[in-house]
Amino acid sequence: MTLERSLAIWLPAQRWYPGTGTAGDLAIVADTLLASGDPELRHLIVTASGGGGVATYQVLAGIRAEVPARLSHAVIGPDNRGRTAYDALHDPDLTGVLLRGIRGERAAGPLRFVREPAAPIDESAVSRVLSAEQSNTSLIFGESAILKVFRRVFAGQNPDLEVAHALARLGSPHIARPLGWIESRRDGEQPALLALLSEYLRGACDGWSLAETSVRDLYAGTGRAAEAGGDFAGEAHRLGAATASVHADLGTAFGTGLLEPAAVAELAAQMRRALMAAIDEVPELAAHAGRVTAAYDRLADLGEPLPVQRVHGDYHLGQVLRTQTGWVALDFEGEPATSLARRRSRSPALRDIAGMLRSFDYAARHQLIGRPGRERLAAAAGEWAARNQAAFCAGYAEAGGTDPRAQPTVLRALMLDKAVYEVTYEARHRPSWVSIPLDAIAGM
Repeated sequence: MTLERSLAIWLPAQRWYPGTGTAGDLAIVADTLLASGDPELRHLIVTASGGGGVATYQVLAGIRAEVPARLSHAVIGPDNRGRTAYDALHDPDLTGVLLRGIRGERAAGPLRFVREPAAPIDESAVSRVLSAEQSNTSLIFGESAILKVFRRVFAGQNPDLEVAHALARLGSPHIARPLGWIESRRDGEQPALLALLSEYLRGACDGWSLAETSVRDLYAGTGRAAEAGGDFAGEAHRLGAATASVHADLGTAFGTGLLEPAAVAELAAQMRRALMAAIDEVPELAAHAGRVTAAYDRLADLGEPLPVQRVHGDYHLGQVLRTQTGWVALDFEGEPATSLARRRSRSPALRDIAGMLRSFDYAARHQLIGRPGRERLAAAAGEWAARNQAAFCAGYAEAGGTDPRAQPTVLRALMLDKAVYEVTYEARHRPSWVSIPLDAIAGM
């Protein structure tokens, strides 16, 4: 078996790959040796068809004559010379090559390793894989750095690095500072960001986990959100303020603009098209189509310009960390499935807010799935979500942002658009969760 064949079978089984079955028309278009011997480390750029089109991926392949048991879960398959290839990101014996490359600003074939000036990088640190991610893979090195490896590769300026750089220059306290990165410079193409090394925020906890704890306390207690031992409203308020600060810095760094009424109408038309496509995939959504399109029609008839700017693009409780000093936003790359141009374009700041408000609803309701007595707790879930949504909006307004609740037509349309996207996502990946966005649409 060839390495290409092994990859064609292995790729579709990965969470970050959009297709299923076998990856069709797979080709290795670049193969760079980063470390020789046993184990060997090779950097592969691969094109494959799957999930509706041809896409480019990177695979860091470790090669061994014999793969130890600790790496059996990462095996890709035979290579062309009778050895075994595996996902090297799970092998601390090889991941140090990447860290040393960034610290030493190495060049290898089309790969370029870049270090931020004077960035503190401990090249002796040992890596461990952060297992929660869906679209990429991150390695924590020791207690000071985290390397995010982008599985899907796009040529052009990646917003994750672009935004982190810009906000770091402005001194934002709400981001993790970039320390370095790895990029590919292939002939005739713009550079493509392969991995981003950032400071690791020790002791931080993601917003989703904190919200989950609060909801568990709610369901175990009186069922009243304000009386729950882990009431989250104070943190939601602070998160709203941090979000307003990030939006203000994004406006300073990248400028702002206006969508004229005709462009706002086109935005509403895009939402309608997305709804129709979602109904084709999830017919249950058709029952709500009339009310959803009515909300989109009101957006189309807004009749006034809509402010736009650079935004996070994929904002939810899993994309923020609570540190000892406050909230930090992560992963400014936007929704990985969308084009790079769209992810770097300007949008209403309310798009991020809509994403976070929907995330509060998810945090409240996902623990009810399959739970005995869920009907009894549904009212408590709704109260928890509403309480924290209001606190977030209040914090955003008090920190200098426009109160999201003052723009109900735009916010409602964006929240519905997000919920329609969630319906399709859940139908594809977590069918048992599809009731969460469907119920939200019915409730809105």
